[in-house]
Amino acid sequence: MDLARTEVAPRPRRGGNAARLGLMALPVAFFAVFFAYPVTAIVRRGLRDGGSWQWGRIAEVLTDPGIGHVLWFTTWQALASTALTLLVALPGAQVFARYDFPGKQLLRAVVTVPFVLPTVVVGTAFLALVGRGGLLDDLWGVRLDTTVWAILLAHVFFNYAVVVRTVGGLWAQLDPRQEEAARMLGASRFAAWRRVTLPALGPAVAAAALMVFLFTFTSFGVVQILGGPTFSTLEVEIYRQTSQIFDLTTAAVLTLVQFLAVGAILLVHAWTVRRRESALRLVDPSLTARRPRGAAQWALLGSVLLTVAALLVLPPAVLVQRSLDAPGFGYYTALTHDDSGVFLVAPVTAIGTSLRYAVAATLIAVLIGGLAAAALARRDAGRLVRGFDAMLMLPLGVSAVTVGFGFLITLDRPPLDLRGSWILVPLAQALVGVPFVVRTLLPVLRAVDERLREAAAVLGASPWRVWREVDLPIVRRALLIAAGFAFAVSLGEFGATVFIARPDNPTLPVAVARLLGRPGDLNYGQAMALSTILMVVCAVALLVLERLRTDRTGEF
Repeated sequence: MDLARTEVAPRPRRGGNAARLGLMALPVAFFAVFFAYPVTAIVRRGLRDGGSWQWGRIAEVLTDPGIGHVLWFTTWQALASTALTLLVALPGAQVFARYDFPGKQLLRAVVTVPFVLPTVVVGTAFLALVGRGGLLDDLWGVRLDTTVWAILLAHVFFNYAVVVRTVGGLWAQLDPRQEEAARMLGASRFAAWRRVTLPALGPAVAAAALMVFLFTFTSFGVVQILGGPTFSTLEVEIYRQTSQIFDLTTAAVLTLVQFLAVGAILLVHAWTVRRRESALRLVDPSLTARRPRGAAQWALLGSVLLTVAALLVLPPAVLVQRSLDAPGFGYYTALTHDDSGVFLVAPVTAIGTSLRYAVAATLIAVLIGGLAAAALARRDAGRLVRGFDAMLMLPLGVSAVTVGFGFLITLDRPPLDLRGSWILVPLAQALVGVPFVVRTLLPVLRAVDERLREAAAVLGASPWRVWREVDLPIVRRALLIAAGFAFAVSLGEFGATVFIARPDNPTLPVAVARLLGRPGDLNYGQAMALSTILMVVCAVALLVLERLRTDRTGEF
């Protein structure tokens, strides 16, 4: 027996299962009360009538040609958006991975800003660019807001950073000498890339494609604003059936269809992530980037910069310009007035309301997500904990509209009568923020040497002191990044908030959507102004994240 190895090997601690279950208790209770219960209740109410299941009505919904068209369009536009995003963003991934040039870090932040922008802002920005009275309409009389191209371009704008970060992060760590060796053996540049680099990037490309497909398959805000009455995804149709037609049966069936589809996507994504973690010859990313050489490489860099300027910078710039159309910051000034129309308060109050809600949601998400990540990071995690990990991702697979409406019909009686409470909105926002917190903290917590915790415990430190003295100094930066992501996600949450935000306390995304839904240039201008404010707040949060980001915290 190797006694030296025996002495340093981590040993299971007594009460390990109890400690893990203790960490899981609050997150499990949170998801049971504020996710499983509302979603189950709303789906059950929609599928049952007088205590019996509506099998005939369910079959009627599933065979309805109109619903079939919605499902087809949802899938088709997600596939088209994914393919277009890969086509546009893969050159950018190569540039960020292999090239070193002035302003690279600033450009990385610019590329990432769209990912943290609320979908309502993205939709509004493209409306200002390609819609009625937009830049293209003014210059050439071209409008794309009534075509599917507006939706596809907005999805590329939103997901460009997913491909650049996911694929580029791995690409930067691949040893370039492998490709150079293939070229020395007579392979052309393209052949060497296709036979050496592309197979190594395959899992990362697949993971990025699945993430983009997931985000576009469940798209709501972008399609709601740019699609109008012509185009509708499952998420938009669930909203329409729930809030406008009041057909809970159809909404419940569509919710289950979307849940099953997204569940399948997440399973495939988990499989590709495991493949991505297989052994590869990786090197320090700082050693692989170099200045562009030759006309071809400079042309690639120039084309990427032009794409970023046209696709990622132009829409927000037009949004800002449209918000300044009125002389003397007129649209911004109008936000301070209560018009006694849709809003019971001046629209500007949505800024403070959104910030308060986002801070509260961030605190909840960090608490719940931090406890969950601590439980998942333990070395003795078994099937129970892996199932718990899957549970944390469920909010990404269920319609946010269903969650919001479920809050209204379930959290309306003691001891959880929260319909009149301000905390209802942060609770819904936190559900979306928790997965981001877990995914950010988990890699760092798993990297902490278990022997450090054991040594502190042997010296008499309590579990709380072990966390404070050992874990916290190591994960502090990752914790701040997780909080930043939760804040940005909470600030832009729209699907659930649109149901539960009170008229006297609208959030920024809800206020923007309501202004866009009203006719008149003043309402349109105010929507542009509010969207600009929301975009600036999210961009500032992203820039702070860029300063805090570390290689160990991962890309997404």
